[in-house]
Amino acid sequence: MRTGSEPVTARSALRARFWLSLWGVLWAVFGTAVFSLVGRPGWAAACGVLWLVATVDLAVIVRHMRQGPHYQPGPGVPPYSPPEGGPRGAGPPWSRRP
Repeated sequence: MRTGSEPVTARSALRARFWLSLWGVLWAVFGTAVFSLVGRPGWAAACGVLWLVATVDLAVIVRHMRQGPHYQPGPGVPPYSPPEGGPRGAGPPWSRRP
């Protein structure tokens, strides 16, 4: 729900998530290769699963980056009005309605 107090210049952290996910993919690939060479199939499988999860996350992040900015209401759109009677449970306990 739009309240009117959102920052005008807010930006998503997709680029930071992209680089962190890429870093995770690189370490998972490295771990899978090293544990496979050392003869630790359990750890290699765990790194392989982590590699798969990080790659899927990276694909989702890239998809969101390619979609571009989504619709955000501009300054000319007024915020939603609060519900009638205010939020339930607001105010001192003796003034609340059952």
